[in-house]
Amino acid sequence: MPIGQGNITHKRHESLVGGHVVVRFLFDSAGLACTFAAKFAAQNTKQPGMTMHPFRSHNCNALRATDADAEVRLSGWIHRKRDHGNLLFVDLRDHYGITQVVIDISSPLFETLDKARAESVITVDGKVVKRTAETINPNLPTGEIEVYASNIEVQSSAEVLPMPVFGDVEYGEEVRLRHRYLDLRRESVHSNIVLRSKVISAMRQKMTAQGFLEIQTPILTASSPEGARDFLVPSRMHPGQFYALPQAPQQFKQLLMVSGFDKYFQIAPCFRDEDARADRSPGEFYQLDFEMAFATQEDVFAAIEPVLHDIFVEFGGGRDVTPYPFPRIPFDESMAKYGSDKPDLRNPLIISDVTEPFRGSSFGIFASNIEKGSVVRAIPATGAASRPRSFFDKLNNWARDEGAAGLGYIVYGEDGEAKGPIAKNLDADRIAQIKEITGVANGDAVFFACDKELAAAKFAGKVRDKVCDELELREEGMFKFCWIVDFPMYEEDDDGKIEFSHNPFSMPQGELEALENQNPLDIKAWQYDIVCNGIELSSGAIRNHRPDIMYKAFEIAGYGKDVVEEQFGGMLNAFKYGAPPHGGSAPGVDRIVMLLADEPNIREVIAFPLNQQAQDLMMNAPAEVEDKQLKELHLRVQMPPKAKKD
Repeated sequence: MPIGQGNITHKRHESLVGGHVVVRFLFDSAGLACTFAAKFAAQNTKQPGMTMHPFRSHNCNALRATDADAEVRLSGWIHRKRDHGNLLFVDLRDHYGITQVVIDISSPLFETLDKARAESVITVDGKVVKRTAETINPNLPTGEIEVYASNIEVQSSAEVLPMPVFGDVEYGEEVRLRHRYLDLRRESVHSNIVLRSKVISAMRQKMTAQGFLEIQTPILTASSPEGARDFLVPSRMHPGQFYALPQAPQQFKQLLMVSGFDKYFQIAPCFRDEDARADRSPGEFYQLDFEMAFATQEDVFAAIEPVLHDIFVEFGGGRDVTPYPFPRIPFDESMAKYGSDKPDLRNPLIISDVTEPFRGSSFGIFASNIEKGSVVRAIPATGAASRPRSFFDKLNNWARDEGAAGLGYIVYGEDGEAKGPIAKNLDADRIAQIKEITGVANGDAVFFACDKELAAAKFAGKVRDKVCDELELREEGMFKFCWIVDFPMYEEDDDGKIEFSHNPFSMPQGELEALENQNPLDIKAWQYDIVCNGIELSSGAIRNHRPDIMYKAFEIAGYGKDVVEEQFGGMLNAFKYGAPPHGGSAPGVDRIVMLLADEPNIREVIAFPLNQQAQDLMMNAPAEVEDKQLKELHLRVQMPPKAKKD
């Protein structure tokens, strides 16, 4: 498929303007429209004195067999050149696609084009000619024609390229990001950015159609403890004081609800000083941020589910999409069955609790750990009984690399006989219990994780994904959505301190009564995440809109009233003057496009991403600044001490 292109149709409309026939070609590609105005030459329009547009009458994807014999003008980049003896063929590329240009070596234009390197920008005048049947290129929309050049103008000459645009050769991150303007010309990356534009446009349309108002919130704001490091901006007018770039528009969107707006959204930039991951861009990212007044959890779900479903259907390339309403999975259930709060439901393996069959058993390691408060989780391995011993040894070594003592297992042979080191230390009844609880059959195997409940769940989740991949069980060609709901309001750190487990602005289920009367670790929050194929797209919540509940919630987490008022005074004060119940969410735009484009790394769908070290190699950022600039800001740089050499 040519760059930035779906199926394009074009219509020709002519009108008389200033004595000239103006021809406009309207192109439509899945919601993207472009209009080109062209004043055709006298030989084409049969009107003397006419001139063409200085650069193009058509784009490089517009011409078809029906345009044969037309005199046209095209502009674009030299994608590649092919010398076939008497003829020189040039693939001319622009944003929309490719057209083949032909020059006879006897032409005075040959030398000009022969000297022009790939990626030079040229303007070509010429005649559209139908290709012969044997030379038609079915892979190009313009493959039935070629343009015989009658004039060529070099608009910009390219130097020797640090990386080619044509071809599928992979280049390292440093080369690609340092020369991102070249990388973006490559078909796959270019198409990703076009896809991103279409997705964002669809988001806007679908949110607006539901009555949401697009409202922009501040970029320069106050620092607040929201889980990640802030990017700080020094104030020249207020020495020693700093703005912060928003980690999310959290407080502002809540304040909009307090201000009387009913439904808000924006494609919001967010800034967090955190490390890169495959699904997380360091520095900045974008999210479909929205909030609703007088809304329940189900109202929020009902608003965003059709938007996400329809976008994944529209841009998902025919892959199956979970129909809405999406499944709701409580947090505790998700951790127990999948070992994760962002489960990939394409993985069919389900984790089971097999603590009881091991309690008091002769398998001493598990039995003694159970007495100390540990649990045992079982991960089925469908069809693994036929795998060689090396398969199990490989997984055992992998488990050790992950920090576990190993990975015990039982193999249930086709004849029903249980084999493996654990099976040798369990009686038949216990082995049968495990088989029944896990639901495995003859020919399957079961792996085990034994640890304290949370640690066992997380490791079992890793095993589940590893076994699924090793056995190639993961379903392909689909997007499986689910909501994770009923998150715990609090969690306990290693020192026994109670802290917020997720969003501190969430409303606790049971409200003030729950905070005053329940064990904090038992309190659930009106808090939810939406997950697709194991990727968290969004977290959200029904918000805490009452000052008395907010004070109590923060008190449990160790924050005094004075701290709450200092850190969140703007929002807290607003709540004292009448705040509606409200809630929302914020699906990540970058992650959505990454999934739709089937890219393994989020940088592939961002026009100008930072590298893994949060550097912009192309613009050389971050960089040192002049002393004059620091003095204006009343700052001086204090570098960390240099590491001592051994």
